[in-house]
Amino acid sequence: MRPEHLSLPLTLLLFGGGTLVIALVGSRLTRLADWLADLTGLGEAVFGAVLLGAMTSLPGSIASITAAAAGRAELAVSNGVGGIAAQTAFLVLADLTYRRANLEHAAASVTNMINGALLVALLALALLAATGPPVTVLGVHPASLLILAVYAFGLRLAAQTRDAPGWLPVRTTDTREDKPDAAAVGGVRPWRVWAAFALSAAVVGVAGWVVGVSGIGLVRHTGLSETLVGTLLTAVATSLPELVTTLAAVRQGALTLAVGGIIGGNTFDVLFLVFSDVAYREGSIYHAIGPQPLFVIALTILLTAFLLLGLIRRERRGVANIGFESAAVLVFYLAGMLVLVTWS
Repeated sequence: MRPEHLSLPLTLLLFGGGTLVIALVGSRLTRLADWLADLTGLGEAVFGAVLLGAMTSLPGSIASITAAAAGRAELAVSNGVGGIAAQTAFLVLADLTYRRANLEHAAASVTNMINGALLVALLALALLAATGPPVTVLGVHPASLLILAVYAFGLRLAAQTRDAPGWLPVRTTDTREDKPDAAAVGGVRPWRVWAAFALSAAVVGVAGWVVGVSGIGLVRHTGLSETLVGTLLTAVATSLPELVTTLAAVRQGALTLAVGGIIGGNTFDVLFLVFSDVAYREGSIYHAIGPQPLFVIALTILLTAFLLLGLIRRERRGVANIGFESAAVLVFYLAGMLVLVTWS
């Protein structure tokens, strides 16, 4: 299935169908992830950041690799980084649905804060690579290897901190701690949960490839910029598992999993740039992009910084029970998307 051979109706059908599959199957991943967090003893924050974050990121990862392999550097990068921006904005929707208190207050977790700081560091490395000298080794920028190394170090640091934290957030009446639910996992066979989790992840992965192919077709048929299509269309479509799983986790009371899944998924999504750099065979993908993807990277760093401020400050109740961080994320995200639309 080659994008240049797809008609506009078929392109739209594939994009809509892939998006629907991602949304439906992605919702099942939350319950499975919550069970596995209890069964493995990893906890919601670590499990959400590593496995749930990686699995819900599969559609976006495959979409970026598909675009990069087709020589669409800006589509690949904007899909990856645009997904991080969209998923951060999804936390605002989750915050609005949790009526007891500000979500960032209730889901206090040192692990989530470490993953948020790690995300800023990884995005900064990508920005440095794009604005630095165009150096490559076998067609891959050295920054891609550095991003992988820093990501692995950050995960190890987060796991160590969970087991032996240097400090703990103040417990309040609105704090929801991550405690294993023995009743929920009683009688559940672990291998069945793992098999269902893997199958669901495979389905959303295939759907992500379909969205990636149709995204290339949308660029060709509509004449819109690759950055706009990647940031507003394919990124949002492939990020639907994060939206569905986050809202479902909030409804189930797994607040740490909800926040950890978004931040962990965002951290994993930076690796899209690494995968895309390898798939892009015309040199460093960081130097094949224009100012628009760089604008999206900078915007995403800003959104993550506000989220971190909210996790540290832990404002208990703001307007409509959301803190200043959710308001800032929503305003800057919408403003950034408006800039992209008028820019294109």
